[in-house]
Amino acid sequence: MDRTLEILREVTRGSCYEGRLYLVGGVLRDRLLESSATDEAPEPNNAGKTPIPDPSLVKMEEEDIDIVLEGDACKFAQFLFENDIAERPPVTYPRFGTAMITISGRQVELVGARKESYEHHSRKPKTEPGTLLDDVLRRDFTINTLLQNLHTGEVKDLTGMALRDLQDRIIRTPKDPRVTFEDDPLRMLRAVRFAARLGFNIHPDTYAAICEMAHRLEIVSAERIRDEFIKILMCENATWGLETLRETGLLEQFAPELAAMHGVTQNIYHIYDVWTHTLKTLESIRVEEGIILRLSALLHDVGKVETRTVDEDGSIHFYRHQTVGARIARRLMQRLRFSVAQIERVAFLISMHLRVGEYDKQWTDAAVRRLIRDAGDHLEDAIRLTEADKAAANPNMPSVDIAALREHIGKVKKEIEGKRLTSPLSGREIMEALGLEPGPQIGKIKAFLEGEVIEGRLAPGDKTRAREMLVQRYGSKG
Repeated sequence: MDRTLEILREVTRGSCYEGRLYLVGGVLRDRLLESSATDEAPEPNNAGKTPIPDPSLVKMEEEDIDIVLEGDACKFAQFLFENDIAERPPVTYPRFGTAMITISGRQVELVGARKESYEHHSRKPKTEPGTLLDDVLRRDFTINTLLQNLHTGEVKDLTGMALRDLQDRIIRTPKDPRVTFEDDPLRMLRAVRFAARLGFNIHPDTYAAICEMAHRLEIVSAERIRDEFIKILMCENATWGLETLRETGLLEQFAPELAAMHGVTQNIYHIYDVWTHTLKTLESIRVEEGIILRLSALLHDVGKVETRTVDEDGSIHFYRHQTVGARIARRLMQRLRFSVAQIERVAFLISMHLRVGEYDKQWTDAAVRRLIRDAGDHLEDAIRLTEADKAAANPNMPSVDIAALREHIGKVKKEIEGKRLTSPLSGREIMEALGLEPGPQIGKIKAFLEGEVIEGRLAPGDKTRAREMLVQRYGSKG
């Protein structure tokens, strides 16, 4: 990144742009945070308090470089291209006074200082040229308004609040938060995301405005909401972020199925309500294990709200909640425009999480082979999800022995190494052996042979014995 900025500095020295270019936004913010990572952080003291993470664990996002200038950004982009600095012709947006260029493989956004105004139903602003102060006041939070002169290194805090808020670890809008969130409601999710990722507190006025204006998310596209939601979910402080989404009413706007889990009591196998249990489960899944497993942990019990029943003796049950939960997860993720592959993987893991949890030492090798076959490439994720689920349950109740299950799986896998747990005969070979025409019966016969392989009564790949078994069960050909 420093190389990119150095190139910009050098090519503009002595030009009309010298002294008029400013680094702004996330890159500058994160630089200043990293330089002060050893400073003692204050105690949280407001409605939006969040745990302060170890600075070494805070993952700074790979931000694009944002440059604001007093002038025409599109002309500046063309200047850079004509001076062989940009790797390709710039992409310009004259209506918004912005341009995108690539320098040394790094994306750089150029913005002419501007004013913005919004219509109530849209996040797309009307823009007009403005001063540097106009430009920083249109931004989301004070910590993103700092400006650093690219040539002199001087840092400008035009709001008079940014440096203090960065030091005090505060998320605050640069102007009335109701105006900021009215203009762009997505900023409410960004407030929660920044607070969760950086371990900052949300200023009481900003927090109150989020609670008041959560309904404004209705004008934001599902894709934008999904992207912010994923970033929150992939924070070390994700559980705080999710709880804040619920408390402010934001979660209800785009994932009411999750919000509904709060306060749903469970049976003797649990010590938490469904929502708290879910957050505890998520805490056991490391960020490094990926979004699929994190989503699966978040959604694994989403079916419990719909399936909760209470017997006459007061016993609580959640019959088939894994099946119902998989269906609800599909619906929620489709609404947020997740990919088909992501949806299917998450739904599958939800549908499997009780299956793994039922393991005990009475399971036969055949039962483990069935699990291996059914889980396929998702077996390890299914085990990890169950492991996290059980870690968040009642520790005084019997639970699955994950170590024993892994050992049993290892033993069975060694025995079947290089062998396929499928029917030795193809559909065509079955038809030839029994003299049958194509039809549904062929699939059933094939499933029978596969079952025999799994049960250990038919060796994988043994076509001769498979044909003998078919003749014995279904009769000879002709």
